[in-house]
Amino acid sequence: MRWMPKGYGGKRRPPEDVKRDGWHEHGILVVSEDDQRLTWPERELIRQLGRKLYGKRAATKEACHG
Repeated sequence: MRWMPKGYGGKRRPPEDVKRDGWHEHGILVVSEDDQRLTWPERELIRQLGRKLYGKRAATKEACHG
């Protein structure tokens, strides 16, 4: 018999489901700055909000986006 700690094993929810539920239930928005469903101005707004709230990202990624 194989024993796994609570929270391990089983089926994981798809990340998009977790993000959707976070928005619907808690008003928390999780979005990638590279999400291709967004227009360029929308992606740029996400980058600006991220910088304002959390500071600049690592130089390797930041250099690609300006």
